[in-house]
Amino acid sequence: MRRWIAIPLLALALTACDDGATTAEAPPPVEPTREAITHFGRMILVDHDGPRGQIHLENGEVLWFPAVRDVKAFTLLPEESKDVAAMYVSDMATAQSWEEPDTWMPARDAFYVIGSDARGGMGMPEPVPFSDRSAADAFANERGGDVVMWDDIPDDYILSSPEEGTDMDMGMHMNMDRGEGHQ
Repeated sequence: MRRWIAIPLLALALTACDDGATTAEAPPPVEPTREAITHFGRMILVDHDGPRGQIHLENGEVLWFPAVRDVKAFTLLPEESKDVAAMYVSDMATAQSWEEPDTWMPARDAFYVIGSDARGGMGMPEPVPFSDRSAADAFANERGGDVVMWDDIPDDYILSSPEEGTDMDMGMHMNMDRGEGHQ
């Protein structure tokens, strides 16, 4: 009798150890307010144009990023938390505009245009995310670059220093009406 009870319990234990078999549902994306402060640099998120990101940690904390480049960097840096419950990026296929990236999608589901002339919220080369492959292709045709998936974004594209000639004067990023350093 004990053997018949032990077999179902062993099967249940093995199923619980299977990756993804008991994964909790990811928390949904949240809309940033003026109180959303960026993880790197401690700036007001909504003051930055272009695609943004948010990472939800397993402890419930939401980390904000003014550029998708920073989201990917977070995942690559060994000193950052690996207890990630969900990652979201702006969906530029459905966003109202570059200045108002108002829709979110899971970071791993996006098609990214890398190597285009687009610059993110911090004036750096930006992986531009799209939920629709044809929208990503159209952006790449117009602005240059290649379409890749999350895991195919090269680490050196994210962690390298700014391209030659990229203006990184931090003052320009805080004065949005000058129109420099964006897109």
